[in-house]
Amino acid sequence: MDGLDAVLWDMDGTLVDSEKLWDVALYETVESLGGKLSEEQRMTLVGSNMDDTSAYLLEVVGLPVNPEAIASTGAEIRRRTAGLFDDELPWRPGAREALTAVREAGLRSALVTSTERDLTELALNTIGRDFFDVTVCGDEVEGLNKPHPRPYLKAAELLGVSPERCVAVEDSPPGTASAVAAGCTVLVIPNDVEVEAGERRVFRDSLVGIDVAALAALSTTSHFR
Repeated sequence: MDGLDAVLWDMDGTLVDSEKLWDVALYETVESLGGKLSEEQRMTLVGSNMDDTSAYLLEVVGLPVNPEAIASTGAEIRRRTAGLFDDELPWRPGAREALTAVREAGLRSALVTSTERDLTELALNTIGRDFFDVTVCGDEVEGLNKPHPRPYLKAAELLGVSPERCVAVEDSPPGTASAVAAGCTVLVIPNDVEVEAGERRVFRDSLVGIDVAALAALSTTSHFR
């Protein structure tokens, strides 16, 4: 594991296929506001945080975008999503096995998600808290959510490691940009949205077959697609 001190995992769309559940909550919320969300508009929200998502939905339906409306819309999204996250979440291919391999090797891990703490805790009922030494949620980064580097920088700080010696696992453009800006090498597993090629980004179709040796190999140098 030379060169690799920790693995930093995104959650939605990377470990679990929860973006499909967010679909339900977002489409229903827009309808409750009197509008309709197109598939193209929905795709722009993959990896987005709650406040940005709420503001965008208000714009889509032509309602005023102000702090009160953003808070109210966010509360509605949370309410609808909580019921969906309370059930067992579907794993992404190879994700559980990759988490297990990293944990059994004694390598440190962090969960780094734009999802807020209350919903993340529901998701962890499926994923398992024991896989992670620390978790960083979207409401715990002083408003500096992905694509800002703060989420990944905070995870590295909590683990006591350098982000340059971490591999982040991501599926979305905002998450990938966040991890790259923090200094991580990123294993990109695209799901619903294409991620552009770039420095320190390695692309795979899934996490199937990804183990500690494969992750350590990524951390030794900068990569391009």
